[in-house]
Amino acid sequence: MSEMSDKQMKFYLVGGAVRDKLLGRPITEKDWLASNVTPEQLVALGYQQVGKDFPVFLHPKTHEEYALPRCQRDDIHSNPVSIEEDLTRRDLTINALAQGPDGEIIDPLGGQDDLKKGILRHTPSFTEDPIRTLRLARFAARYHELGFSIAEETKTLVQQMAAKDELNNLVPERVWAEIAKAMTEDNAHIFIKAMHEMDMLAAVLPEVDCLFGIPQRKDYHPEVDTGLHTLLTLQQACLLSSDPQVRFAALVHDLGKGTTPAAILPSHRGHEERGAKLIKPLCKRLRIPNAWRDLAIPVARYHLLCHQAFELRPKTLLKIVMGLDALRRPQRFEQFLLVCKADVRGRTGMEDSPYPQADFLRAIYQAIIKIDAAKISQTTSEPQHIIAQLQKKRLQAASAVKQAWFEKGLQLKSP
Repeated sequence: MSEMSDKQMKFYLVGGAVRDKLLGRPITEKDWLASNVTPEQLVALGYQQVGKDFPVFLHPKTHEEYALPRCQRDDIHSNPVSIEEDLTRRDLTINALAQGPDGEIIDPLGGQDDLKKGILRHTPSFTEDPIRTLRLARFAARYHELGFSIAEETKTLVQQMAAKDELNNLVPERVWAEIAKAMTEDNAHIFIKAMHEMDMLAAVLPEVDCLFGIPQRKDYHPEVDTGLHTLLTLQQACLLSSDPQVRFAALVHDLGKGTTPAAILPSHRGHEERGAKLIKPLCKRLRIPNAWRDLAIPVARYHLLCHQAFELRPKTLLKIVMGLDALRRPQRFEQFLLVCKADVRGRTGMEDSPYPQADFLRAIYQAIIKIDAAKISQTTSEPQHIIAQLQKKRLQAASAVKQAWFEKGLQLKSP
């Protein structure tokens, strides 16, 4: 880049990098605005243009993103606009910030004041892109520990957007991208809670939204409300694991309770299989990756059996392990146990509950995996006989583990 080009152009650090810098948080990525330059000039200087509707330019060395100020999201060819005008097109006031070459902060909407007060407030252009409502909820989760809250007028605006059905036709891939990012936040439950409070959860995750207001047996669930239990379980999953797949499985583990017949409430007999059947279409609708789906479904199907592990017959214990495909996917088995532990702890006053069932099922798994299938296959060439012998050995192994735990007094009451 020539010295003349450096003098012609001005670069402004914008958005999240400025926000997090002012908050004293680590900056994970930098976005820039470049003024006094055309797209053609940037390309001539070696920048790579990416995208058409909303193009950015990648720096030839750092590969950081550079954009041009614009008064419309998809207009880079209009008359030059000011940095301030560009910033007003962003989603939240705390993101409508720029830092110039001299270090001066450009703040047309009072974002610095909102940062100091811990307020998430919409900009005048917030409603241009309804996906921003999910971003708002995600920021509520990200900055929850810092005491941030959503401005009342912003909550009202989102409620109005939801009432006008403006959230009903969001692009599934964009919705899932926001949900997946939210599951990486350590307070992911706040993401769901914020959406529910702003009346937008029904448009995004109706299967979760309908859980709120559904009662459960108070002797098992002091919090009673199934929606609240879901939030508590997700909160516990975040404490137990940083794995977003574990957190998502915790979020959807009880979907079946939303379809429990009113006549049998607050009991939820059969909710496990009903929930498992709901997850597949949900994942299809939002284009959720198979790995997330393939954990969430067996969690919904087997989590109650896991809680009852000490009371189960060896055949049912084996059903859990094999249903999770644990012999081929031990990582999924561990993920499953984490979600089940989060489920037990996701109840008011039971946040520190022990969960010996996890170690018990691990012992079952370890005993089963030691069985030499190849050795059994050497005794006969008939597939059916091999399968029968393998099943017999596995049942014997599960029985031996259960007996050993019983003799050592390791079995505790199921939650």
